[in-house]
Amino acid sequence: MDRANIVHQNFLDRVSAEDFPDGKAPTGPITSQQAITIFRTGCLTRALDRKSREMQAQGQGFYTIGSSGHEGIAAIAAALRLGDMAFLHYRDAAFQIQRSEMVPGQSITWDMLLSFACAKEDPISGGRHKVLGSKKLNIPPQTSTIASHLPKAVGAAYSIGLTKKVAPEHQCLKDDAIVICSFGDASVNHSTAQGAFNTAQWTSYQGIPLSLLFVCEDNGIGISTKTPKGWVAASFKNREGIKYFHCDGLDIFETYKVASEAAAYIRKTRKPAFLHIRTVRLYGHAGADIQTVYMDRSEVEADEANDPLLHSVRLLNEAGFLPPSKSLEIYKTTTDRVASVASQVIKRPRLSSAEEVMKSIIPPTRPCRQSNGPTPKERADLFGKEANAMENPQIMSRLINWALKDLMLEHDEVVMMGQDIGVKGGVYGVTRGLHDNFGARRMIDTLLDEQSILGLSIGMAHNGFTPIPEIQFLAYYHNAEDQIRGEAATLSFFSNGQFTNPMVIRIAGLGYQKGFGGHFHNDNSLAVLRDVPGVILACPSNGADAAKMLRESVRLAREEQRIVVFLEPIALYATQDLHGVGDGGWMQTYPDASERIALGDVGIHGDGKDLAIISYANGCYLSLKAQKKLADKGINARVIDLRWLTPLPKEKMLEAIGSCKHVLIVDETRRSGGVSESIMTCLAENIQVPFERLASEDSFIPTGPAYASTMPSQDSIINAALKLIGEDK
Repeated sequence: MDRANIVHQNFLDRVSAEDFPDGKAPTGPITSQQAITIFRTGCLTRALDRKSREMQAQGQGFYTIGSSGHEGIAAIAAALRLGDMAFLHYRDAAFQIQRSEMVPGQSITWDMLLSFACAKEDPISGGRHKVLGSKKLNIPPQTSTIASHLPKAVGAAYSIGLTKKVAPEHQCLKDDAIVICSFGDASVNHSTAQGAFNTAQWTSYQGIPLSLLFVCEDNGIGISTKTPKGWVAASFKNREGIKYFHCDGLDIFETYKVASEAAAYIRKTRKPAFLHIRTVRLYGHAGADIQTVYMDRSEVEADEANDPLLHSVRLLNEAGFLPPSKSLEIYKTTTDRVASVASQVIKRPRLSSAEEVMKSIIPPTRPCRQSNGPTPKERADLFGKEANAMENPQIMSRLINWALKDLMLEHDEVVMMGQDIGVKGGVYGVTRGLHDNFGARRMIDTLLDEQSILGLSIGMAHNGFTPIPEIQFLAYYHNAEDQIRGEAATLSFFSNGQFTNPMVIRIAGLGYQKGFGGHFHNDNSLAVLRDVPGVILACPSNGADAAKMLRESVRLAREEQRIVVFLEPIALYATQDLHGVGDGGWMQTYPDASERIALGDVGIHGDGKDLAIISYANGCYLSLKAQKKLADKGINARVIDLRWLTPLPKEKMLEAIGSCKHVLIVDETRRSGGVSESIMTCLAENIQVPFERLASEDSFIPTGPAYASTMPSQDSIINAALKLIGEDK
């Protein structure tokens, strides 16, 4: 017999016989109504778990990681407020069910079964996945990636304190709110979790407000690997900056009492707490998991004998709140109701096309307050003597700096964070002076942890801020890529556009730095950014474009709620000349603050028809150098600067090619997985003229004299062009 049915039958038999597991007597501030409601939540949680397995067996359900054994989390939900944002463990159906009691008119049984069935009417994901979550209940949906939601919980909690000084237009968390983040005992060992704990401690240690409740649901096992007894307590009892609480999740009276104490501590001190709750895991990890393969039957049966619902029936009876016969009636009635609702849910329509599935990848637009921008006096006060220099051509890094100043002046909710961006002004000076202008609250010098930097950004975006995090070098992004791929980019998708975390991620990258850093500071691989659905990748080649594209990127984040990666080519930060020493050909004047380059607009340099060279960033710079040399050979070329790499601006690119007789792609990323692959595909599907590509080798970038040897050069571009046109002899 399936273990779920065994547990079910055991409950019926033992309650009928009033045969209950031993435990402490009920104590604490919980009321009769609260306790009975929490028990009802537990019964519904259990019935839904069993029904999800039946639905899967019938081909009508598609996800069976259940919450049985973790019903005690409902008592924590009861001890918190609706305004406390909850990033939940995937076993926390009981939390969501209990919280639904706080909002009139909820149809939680129907809603959760819609999710099990992947029905289009599922109110959180629209049938895309079985996830916990609800906009009305203040529960953003989470993926199943281990511990990946912890960094953004830290960020959301941090944002609460910041709103006292900077109140964003789309703020959703009140000043006295708490952020709750729950997870399993196995997850505490994950590097992502450890980074979040460390960041919380680091923040709290400095006296910075952080209203955050970590909840570790300790059932003693992670899939098949047991957690050493006492490990979680030993690891967290004495952590600096995080207060430790413990409760027995089998006892809803104790759990409610301790959770209430933890919440009161956080609201009073504005410091994080760690609530360690004992649970058991019933039915195994998921539907296909057979516990007796890796556990002794006696261990499995011992957990089943400690069924939290049996403990609840005992406690309710001993407290004089509800006799066992009434508890059994609630359990049976709930089981019947779930079966009845499920029979209707399975008839509801499901997603059936790619268009339906993809509809929520791109978030909906949101209204933002209209502004005429800063006054001339405000800008004059901000820029001071720098304003005089705006009439003269400048290098890219300085124009980006000025654009950031303008954006932060115009939009109070824009906040930057990253390693060394504040007092130092960034490794390359791009953020120099911003800390003096806007202060530490809006120019946040973070600890050295890319996961925490991006998690801070995601969490703050949940609370209405427009974060501009900086990843110091492109190669460092790989330490934290799941924060975007698994968390930020999926949020709109899994919430049907109800939750969003818009931001502009600045990353310094690409190659061609002379004699500095090798691969770790000259990474030319963009595949990790280009294949994440919904993420925009911007990559300017010159300072004026950078300023205008940065403004558009912030607009996309604020108004269209998009996630934009703004990739800045390091080697061009300080580049001044184009064709000869001292010509100043790569410097531009600062564009008027009203000017933007719209998403998808490409740049066109020249009107030659012999050859179109498609490139971006350093490749655009080198192509323009080659363009002049080719003209000397009688070949008239135009250079097309893509600017926006994802989504690829296909229509504008093809329009820019026009009637050119040949097309050459110059791609500084690698041949395998590089940008040119998608361009080649587009050209093959749309044009009839000869085309070829020149891309970087599938290699890391060295330091020293050979720093550019694996990438396109002016000479290799000229040679490739001549070969393509047939004049290389």
